[in-house]
Amino acid sequence: MAWNEPGGGKDPWSGKGGDQGPPDLDEVVRKLQERLGGLFGGRRRGGGGGNGSGRPYRPVGGVSVGVVLGLALVGWLASGIYIVQPAERGVVTRFGAYEAVTSPGPHWHLPFPIEGVQKVDVDEIKSFRHQAQMLTRDENIVDVALTVQSRVQDPTDFLFQVQNPEQTLRDATETAVRETIGKNQLDFILTEGRSTIGVDIKARIQELLNNYRTGLIVTSVNTQPARPPDAVKSAFDDAIKAREDKARLENQAEAYANDVLPRARGAAARRVADAEAYRDKVVADAQGETARFNSVLAQFQKAPAVTRERLYIDAIQSVLSKSPKVMLDVPGGTNLTYLPLDKLIQPPRPKAQSRDSAEAAASAAAPSRPVEPEPTRAVREPTRERRMR
Repeated sequence: MAWNEPGGGKDPWSGKGGDQGPPDLDEVVRKLQERLGGLFGGRRRGGGGGNGSGRPYRPVGGVSVGVVLGLALVGWLASGIYIVQPAERGVVTRFGAYEAVTSPGPHWHLPFPIEGVQKVDVDEIKSFRHQAQMLTRDENIVDVALTVQSRVQDPTDFLFQVQNPEQTLRDATETAVRETIGKNQLDFILTEGRSTIGVDIKARIQELLNNYRTGLIVTSVNTQPARPPDAVKSAFDDAIKAREDKARLENQAEAYANDVLPRARGAAARRVADAEAYRDKVVADAQGETARFNSVLAQFQKAPAVTRERLYIDAIQSVLSKSPKVMLDVPGGTNLTYLPLDKLIQPPRPKAQSRDSAEAAASAAAPSRPVEPEPTRAVREPTRERRMR
């Protein structure tokens, strides 16, 4: 009942109507002690007392309320002791607000409800698999599957910055995959881009996690080979096979070119060297002939008759040195005797030869007397021969 209720006149503390004074604190404490004594098995005993009521309270077994309260206080303080494992970090909060991060080992914080501690495992690797169909840059659909592994890097951000860090990681993975696949063409994703796609996705996920301050770090992103949808898989397999055949044929052609081109270049260099050598030889011969002609011209201008005779002798010597026939000068005559030495120096023929060829060889090998040469084979140069002598 309210104090200002009209017509009541009752005191809400004592239940009496006329007395509006404050309640007796001693009476309140006494009633509290009685209730606690009844709770712990105490009983009342008569006799004198110092509380003015004539009913002192004595607990049974010698256990007082102070001891109980002391034990309760010790237990309450001991509840603030906690141990942080090596793979964990303790985040202490005071009335729900961040206070500190504790390292592995035993620690103490103010008991509940003043302070609390949350232990976060920073070494545990968590992973999840993500698979979806993505649209490439050239408007093709490809199935992408990957596994993302992560762990807690900052316990404070992990607990207080984002409501659900794991879900944020999944959303960031979805965003990064769609962005990376959408920037590349299908051929690049299916062939040489398999290794770079995973690196790009990991970097993009970590960038998003840092922007949201999730306290997570991506340790690895394992991408599975991308593949086209099942409805067009056969066509893509044929295209990949054709691409591989193209690469194989290009490699074979390049190997053949690497084998033929050096040989062709070597042959060309050899022909150029031979041509240059021939050119140098012809030029040198021409220069030598020119020098010799100039020297002969100088001598011819000094003695024309002697030089002319010398040139004639050299020409005859050059011609006769290439002929297998031998000419003998007959003393006192004008004819030269012809000896068929070319027949004499020929090797003997086998025994099985014809009679005519044997007789011809015998007559040519052993002439008994000088043979008068035919007028066409005679050399008549008596005047020039005598002049030469």
